[in-house]
Amino acid sequence: MNQFLEGEAATVAAGEQLGAIAEPGSVWFLEGDLGAGKTTFCRGFLRAFGYSGAVKSPTYTLVEPYELERGLIYHFDLYRLGDPEELEYMGIRDYFSAASICLIEWPQRGRGILPAPDIRVRIEASGAGRTLQLASATALGEQMTQRAQTD
Repeated sequence: MNQFLEGEAATVAAGEQLGAIAEPGSVWFLEGDLGAGKTTFCRGFLRAFGYSGAVKSPTYTLVEPYELERGLIYHFDLYRLGDPEELEYMGIRDYFSAASICLIEWPQRGRGILPAPDIRVRIEASGAGRTLQLASATALGEQMTQRAQTD
């Protein structure tokens, strides 16, 4: 699935649309350059779960938990991660459960430690807007991608 997003509101709306089809237990890799709109996408994703507060990238804390009525979401930003092994020290494996959804910005910095994603979301600057590419990497990811294309 490829989509052109014209402006911040469209990026938030895309996040909300995909948050609506997200399944517990899923892992989402958010890829793209600095300032591409990954955190803006997360704001929309969280809106789909009823969250209306501020969403900031957890660059220094590495993870921001959101305990919401519809589920538990962990928003990771690994931009400042020095070594993937640091994830082991913070107990990263405890965050991945059948009850939680994990959104991970800069997943390449956790290579070798992170589980495989169900969905890869790539956001890139494109002219006056952004392009969003969605790719499934597991059977669960494929189910969610199919629902996104029919909703």
